[in-house]
Amino acid sequence: MNNFTVEAIELTRLYGGRAAVSDVSFNLAKGQVLGFLGPNGAGKSTTMKMLTGNLAPSLGSVKICGIDMMEDPKEAKKLIGYLPEMRPLYKEFTVDEYLTVAARLHNVDRKQIKKAVEIAKERCGLGHMSKRLIENLSNGYQQRVGIAQAIIHNPMVVILDEPTVGLDPVQIRDIRALIKEIGQEHSVIVSTHILPEVEMVCDHVQIIDQGKLVFNGDIDVLKRQRMGNKLLVGFNKMPELADVAKIKGVADVELAENNMMRIRIAEGAEPHEAIVKAAVKNGWGLYQIAPDQTSLEDVFIQLTYQDGAQEKAA
Repeated sequence: MNNFTVEAIELTRLYGGRAAVSDVSFNLAKGQVLGFLGPNGAGKSTTMKMLTGNLAPSLGSVKICGIDMMEDPKEAKKLIGYLPEMRPLYKEFTVDEYLTVAARLHNVDRKQIKKAVEIAKERCGLGHMSKRLIENLSNGYQQRVGIAQAIIHNPMVVILDEPTVGLDPVQIRDIRALIKEIGQEHSVIVSTHILPEVEMVCDHVQIIDQGKLVFNGDIDVLKRQRMGNKLLVGFNKMPELADVAKIKGVADVELAENNMMRIRIAEGAEPHEAIVKAAVKNGWGLYQIAPDQTSLEDVFIQLTYQDGAQEKAA
């Protein structure tokens, strides 16, 4: 018996012979927040629909806490809370009325419904909105109501599809904090195309492009990939590229923006101290030496471009 709350096994979904999602596999354990990242049209929402049982895979399977979604969908779905990109809100209801209906739909025991509603409101910061009509709430608070309905029955797995789209910066910050809090008690999958989102709230990342996974690893792996193997170095008196290239541990040198140098480090080398000593010896006036951090956008483009290049080569 494993401890996985979600097991996606070689998920594939075909539309007219074309694979919208192809051979996607991953596992998720309690207390993990998985960021499912990709551009629009990459296959994120299709994968979310298969995970929640709203769409049958053409091939592969989904297990929720060991329960096969195809063999026993009712039991598997009881363990999932889902917020699709289009929020399933009855806007003519008050917050309390809507969450009470949501609790009933999720088969919460009648004697526990009131308590479940109060807990969900408290966790989502909705206590002072109980009697407000949902249609009169701000976009951010409507999103909180959507998340509240997803956790009303205390599910093992919470799946949120594009949870911060259309929100302002303050609302985005609040929703991210809420997702991190939920992730302490549940397994959470956050589908998004917003690159910084994964660094803010997730501890595991998957990147999908053209229906295929192009990255699957811990957030620390992605951060290390951002750090790369280059240094950005600034000198008051710019040396010759050839002189810097001679320093032990330096693999390559090029001019960078703002009158700086970008130095590529040889594999396994640490030339930092040697660069400092050479700068002092030759009077180059070193004023900066720091990792040349690749942006998340660049990492994403590299990953998806490589995948696309392989497709063309094939």
